[in-house]
Formats: sequence, C-alpha cells, structure tokens
Amino acid sequence: MIEIGKSIVSADLLTSHFTCNLHVCKGACCVMGDSGAPLEDEEVEILKEIYTRVKPFLSGESVATIEKFGTSVVDFENDKVTPLNNGKECAYTVFNDGIAFCGIEKAYNAGAVAFRKPISCHLYPVRIKKYKAFDAVNYDRWDICTPAIVLGDELKMPVHRFVKDALSRKYGEKWFNLLEIAARNLEIVKEDPSPSV
Repeated sequence: MIEIGKSIVSADLLTSHFTCNLHVCKGACCVMGDSGAPLEDEEVEILKEIYTRVKPFLSGESVATIEKFGTSVVDFENDKVTPLNNGKECAYTVFNDGIAFCGIEKAYNAGAVAFRKPISCHLYPVRIKKYKAFDAVNYDRWDICTPAIVLGDELKMPVHRFVKDALSRKYGEKWFNLLEIAARNLEIVKEDPSPSV
C-alpha cells in the first residue's frame, strides 16, 4: 500500500497491467453489472443540469428510461448510480458497430458539455472506497476485462498509467506525480532487491 495525502493506494495499481481493448470486450463494463455507474453527490446535480444537452446523443430507449426514472437513481445498496435500460446497460450508453460508448463523453467530445463522464467510469478499473479518514484506491479485477489485462501485459502498461487522466482529474497532477515516484521506487527495488551497505 502507498499512502499519498488522505488516500491509500493498492500497490496493484503499480504492478498490474491494463489497457482497454474495446474491439474485444465491446465495452462490456457499460452493459454488465447489477446497477449503474456509481455517482458522487455533485455528479447527481451535474447530470440533472446537463441532461438536455446530452439527450441528443442518446438512444430513444435511453431517453425514455431517464425521463421515467431520472438522470440518476438509488440502487439496492442505497448508492447513487446511473439508471439502467431494462436492467441491462447504463442508460447513458450508446452503441456504435456493436461497441458500447458513453453518451455523456460523446457530448463532451462534441463540445456540448464540460463534464466528461462520471469519475467512477473514467477511473475504471480503479475503484475508490471512501472512509472517514481516507480514500482506499484499489484495482478492481473483473473477468470481463481479461482482454484488457492481456493487452496491458503486451504493452507493459501499468494500471495507474492507463488511468492517469482520471487519477489526475480526481486527485490532481501533484498527487499523480507522487504516485509515479512511488512506482519508480518500486521498479528500482524490483530490479535490485538487495539492501544497500
């Protein structure tokens, strides 16, 4: 574990490899699961505010879901999440050639909104659990992401570097730079584990 400010980061983020392979997984993380994407309190308000600008980028089914249940919902664990289309994909999912993408991110890329996507989606496969005194920052392993592990191993892309933009968005560039220093130190120890004399 690595402690940076008020966060404790699992070393798995530095030692495991990951790179999304959408052509193989088809964006399964937007479709699979028991509930929608976790939302922070401020994101619930943001989704309400930007919905009319995101709406043109969504499917008719998604629009119907959101207008029936709301831009966010509370799931069975009492967490705030994005709604699902008939218990399947996130209501903000759009499909292109059979691959799931985020409609919010499409709106962002088109310049329609300044909000990229929920931070939980941007961070994936990293998950954050909030405690009173600190955040636990962990690598969430899910079998649907096996293609990402294979590609990450091929490219030798550590998890933390794959989600650099998201981690920097969440905690800031200074925080990420400290994580990089920890990663380099870990690499040095792996290369030469013998104690200095």
